[in-house]
Amino acid sequence: MQMKRKPKLGQNFLVDDTARHAIVDALGDLSKRTVIEIGPGHGAITDILAGRCHKLIALELDRALAAELTFRFRDQPQVQILECDVLKTNLQTLVPAGETADVIGNLPYYITSDILLQLFAAGSAGTLARAVLMMQREVADRVSAAPGVRDYGLLSATAQMNAQVDHLFTLPPSAFSPPPDVYSTVLRLHFAPRFTELRVDPEGFNKFLKQSFAQKRKTLQNNLRAVGHTAEQLSAAWPDSIPAHARAESLALEPMAELYRSLSKIVAPN
Repeated sequence: MQMKRKPKLGQNFLVDDTARHAIVDALGDLSKRTVIEIGPGHGAITDILAGRCHKLIALELDRALAAELTFRFRDQPQVQILECDVLKTNLQTLVPAGETADVIGNLPYYITSDILLQLFAAGSAGTLARAVLMMQREVADRVSAAPGVRDYGLLSATAQMNAQVDHLFTLPPSAFSPPPDVYSTVLRLHFAPRFTELRVDPEGFNKFLKQSFAQKRKTLQNNLRAVGHTAEQLSAAWPDSIPAHARAESLALEPMAELYRSLSKIVAPN
């Protein structure tokens, strides 16, 4: 079996003028905002942001591109270009204490989920308020999917536990150079963690979600039994709001949280 080579960088540069303006417009008024741009590339979106936001911090992994942008924006003190790996960057250190920032970027397919998890953590910490993100259409469909549809899964539940997700628009390959093999969708996220609202602890509930979605074709009960919950524990904790043979993919976050709370009391009573 031939292994597919993982690309070093997801470099498909946005060249559609209407699209780049629409992406920035989706963040709204930026005159008093700090914006963190992930992967600015040749600066198609950076150019627009530089004239709109109070402060722009662009994170670029490619050394040549970072140097190009640093030179281009050398006379604009509100623009800071950082040559760095976003996954190795503590976003909280980029934002002054007591303030929030917004995020914008075109996320490479092979690290989209990793970046999203990092953004959710920063959102929970109060560092980020909003994000407008472009990603492969199939991934965006999973992020924004509603319970009960085919695309709904762990990524959907995790995203919607951390943010309100708006599906904005989809761009064809021709909007980029070189054209990718896929369509790209732009989502807007308003970071609004629901852990307190649903009365669950983030670490425990995130683990519970991973266990619940572990095997897509299995029922929720079977997935939970596979990680050590007994039939007796599940029977005692099972809420009326969840059918006995339901799969996690069919359930909204509210009944999932209800089951988690009940199960937590049985498995680890206070």
